[in-house]
This record gives sequence, structure tokens and C-alpha cells, in this order.
Amino acid sequence: MKVTVLVGGVGGARFLQGVKAALGLPAIGPGRAGGDAGHPHQVDAVVNVGDDIWLHGLRVCPDLDTCMYTLGDGIDTGKGWGRAGETWSIREELAAYEAEPTWFGLGDRDVATHLVRTRMLRAGYPLSQVTEALCHRWQPGVRLLPASDDRVETHVVIDNPDLGPAGDEQDAPPQVAIHFQEWWIRHKAVPPAHRFASVGADTAAILPAARASIAEADVVLVAPSNPVVSIGTIVSVPGVPQALAATPAPVVGLSPIVGGRPVRGMADACLSALGVETSAEGVGRHYGGRGEGGLLDGYLVHTGDACEVPGATVREVPLLMTDTDATAGMARAAFDLAGVRVD
Repeated sequence: MKVTVLVGGVGGARFLQGVKAALGLPAIGPGRAGGDAGHPHQVDAVVNVGDDIWLHGLRVCPDLDTCMYTLGDGIDTGKGWGRAGETWSIREELAAYEAEPTWFGLGDRDVATHLVRTRMLRAGYPLSQVTEALCHRWQPGVRLLPASDDRVETHVVIDNPDLGPAGDEQDAPPQVAIHFQEWWIRHKAVPPAHRFASVGADTAAILPAARASIAEADVVLVAPSNPVVSIGTIVSVPGVPQALAATPAPVVGLSPIVGGRPVRGMADACLSALGVETSAEGVGRHYGGRGEGGLLDGYLVHTGDACEVPGATVREVPLLMTDTDATAGMARAAFDLAGVRVD
């Protein structure tokens, strides 16, 4: 079976672990602990690139790296992001120089990944080929596909923090657009977001391999990632909505909202900017059913979060990724809802 998954960062990476387990793929990819070369099942992950950012002259791709480190057994499991056994000498030296931005910390081991990526990008390699090269070291056992080789960065429009209390005494615009990472990490998503913009998306194109993966899949899964800045950004890339609409594969999504609250992160701050209720039903209706011109054929919500999504079949199952076994159960439930069988 071929499974294609739309994913963001931490939640998406952990969900991919469960998909691998549900398919009987080894936890660590080929060349590590037995490998999965020749295994009858294949997993592709179409990964959000909207969080990507230039920092200190380096290209940082948080979601791609989180998936790569998690599936390659190099993630800091406590935080869910960054490298295990990380040290922070570079961050400390940058702070001593007062080199901005100081709000985003780059770990020493992580910097090595960004150095390799940046050198390859500047040599003319597209992001997809760079990612493939980086994965040769980590062997994630999943083909990681950036949604696009083109620049697609999520920016957030907020009230201008440089304005005084009166709001008009300075020669400054009332609102400004900042990179999503600055809003998320520096400001902790406290300033209300007026809207989100996928900078570059209007001239970007879906990665051809991602288009083919969606078209050839037996099932397409939408991971329980942030529905606005992860899944929403992927779907904002021209060619992605068309590929999802045209695929003969069933498309099944998993709710990132349990009991009216995000399982992880601050998805509620993103949903409110779009006027979407922070609930499983709110997210489901935001995605929409394929039968009504939306995204989903099926939608899994947590037990007790009963809801209706016109045009999609909704089923309640446990959706807490407490460990790999529980996450594998979520993946199996998605396969079952899609009507596909894993042998």
C-alpha cells in the first residue's frame, strides 16, 4: 500500500511514527536497524514549508527537520523538536555579539544541518534534492517531500507593536506583517493575528513528486497538524488543491482538536484569526467534505467530540498520541475509515 500524508511539524512527525508502525515498517529506517528496503508498503510525507526562514544567513526548515530527526531517532523527545543531546555554544556566542534575532535559538548540532542545506541551496540544488541528501544520513524510512521547491513562507498580520497607546502619534502603519516564526516564538502568538499570508504562494508550484504521490496513493491522510499554518499552508500551494480533488484515493483527516482544545501548540490562536471555532467540528467544516467541494472524504475525531461535516464520513476514535502504539491505532482507524486494508 502507498500512503501519502500531509504533515506539519511535531504532531505530524509523531503521527508518521504511528503510520510506520501500523504498516509494520521498522521504527528506524533502512541502513539503521534492519531497514525496510523491499517492504511492500511506502509512506510519503508532503511537508509544510511555510515555517521555513533565513536566520543568520542559514536556511532553517523546522517542519522538514522535525520529521527527519524524529523518524531518524535524533529528536529531543522531551521538547519534540531540535536535536537530542544538543549544546548551545553558538547561540551563546551570538547573544554575546548581540546578533539579532536573539529570540530564535540555533543549537550547535542543528546548525550543521542548516549549513549543509544552505550550501547546497546556494549551489543551485532545489530544496527537494537537498532534503533527499540530508535524509541519506538520517534514513527516516519515509520519503519527505517539501510541498514546493519554491518559497512559500507564512507571515502574520498583527497590530504594529511600535505604535504608542494612542495608536496614531507615530509615522507608522497601524498593522505590520511579520514572519510566522517571530509571531509564534518571539511573541508566543499573544498579539492577535488579523490574517495569515503565504508569501510567494501565488507564484509557487506544487513539487511534481508531491503531485504524483497524491495521485498514486491508495490513501491520503491529513495529519493532526495545525489546520491553518501547517495543513492550510500546504493547501495554499498552487496545484495541491487540484491534486487532492483529482486523486482517486480517499482523503481522511484527523482532528488536532480534542475536547475543544489544541492537543499541542496554539492552533486556537490561528483558528480565531480565520473566524473558525476551536473544536473538532470547526476544523472539520473548515476543511470541508469532498462531497461538498472540500478536502475530506473521512474525518476522525476524538471519542466524545461528536460532530457533522457535510460531504464527509465522521467517526469517533481515541486521538491522543500518548505513545507509538496509540498513534498506530489512530493510523489503523484512518485506514479502516478509508476502506483500505493493510496485510
